[in-house]
Amino acid sequence: MTKPLIGMTSGQTNTSEWSPLLVGVRRSYIDAIVAAGGIPMLLPPVDAAHSDILDAYFDHVDGILIPGGGDIQPHLYGADKHPKTDNIDALRDDTELYLARKAVASGKPLLGICRGLQVINVALGGTLIQDLPDEVGGDLAHNESATREDWTHMAHTVRLEADSQLRSLLQTDTIAVNSLHHQAIGTVGKGVRPVAWTHDGVIEAIEGTGPNFMVAVQCHPETLRGAADPRWQAMFDRFVQRCCEARSVIA
Repeated sequence: MTKPLIGMTSGQTNTSEWSPLLVGVRRSYIDAIVAAGGIPMLLPPVDAAHSDILDAYFDHVDGILIPGGGDIQPHLYGADKHPKTDNIDALRDDTELYLARKAVASGKPLLGICRGLQVINVALGGTLIQDLPDEVGGDLAHNESATREDWTHMAHTVRLEADSQLRSLLQTDTIAVNSLHHQAIGTVGKGVRPVAWTHDGVIEAIEGTGPNFMVAVQCHPETLRGAADPRWQAMFDRFVQRCCEARSVIA
């Protein structure tokens, strides 16, 4: 069987004040998919009015990966903007919410990482905590790995649900993770369930409640799956495997 094509949504960044926006993803996502046997394909953000382009993206790929990035527009989940909500990319919001909803509706495999977890939750009617230090508080620094500027720094541990796919893949009840976020899931969306938590109760992972592959995590396993914690490669391997299986069923 030929390798599955994995659609990876991408963000926009400024390389300088005078240069046009650059579109892309961090290399670590690409490496994780290649190591799992998939073919990564970047999906540039476009306005939701270009649904024909978004549909073409969706029809050509075997699975969708939504990576990390900035904050989501709060009005998309019925909230006013918190002062700490920033780095918003409206085109990316349009693209990812559209593709996430199509993936859920069709059963196409869907993997979310950090922002990707939040996008999936919002796509399914859930809400977000816009700033953890302000709204949750406590002694746990959810942005500690970013503060240290170290993607492999294990900031805290998470507890995994006993009957979750993640527990089965990682073969552990608790695992240390990196942490580079200031937002998190508030109200859980429809069709997913929480399967991992920090000791302060913040949701660190969700999975779909149906038979199709839908997994999302708040940490950044794409930077841990090498020397830091090779167990995380199993999540990418399973995702790519399920993309192969889903394609063969559709075919």
